[in-house]
Amino acid sequence: MKIFTLILTIIAIGLIIFNATKLNFEALFEGESHTAILTIIAALCAIVLLQILRISKKIETLSKKRK
Repeated sequence: MKIFTLILTIIAIGLIIFNATKLNFEALFEGESHTAILTIIAALCAIVLLQILRISKKIETLSKKRK
């Protein structure tokens, strides 16, 4: 599970970097820039969710060890 979340996190970071190159700072909410912003936000959400999953799995294994 750890490798899976790590790979998806790396892919999301790659998407953020790729879409950051597509941004036009003079017209952020027009054309390609708008799509790039939405994709960056989606990738950031995916990273947050993956980290929550990772932490919850870690808590689950710790609670099983205590029983």
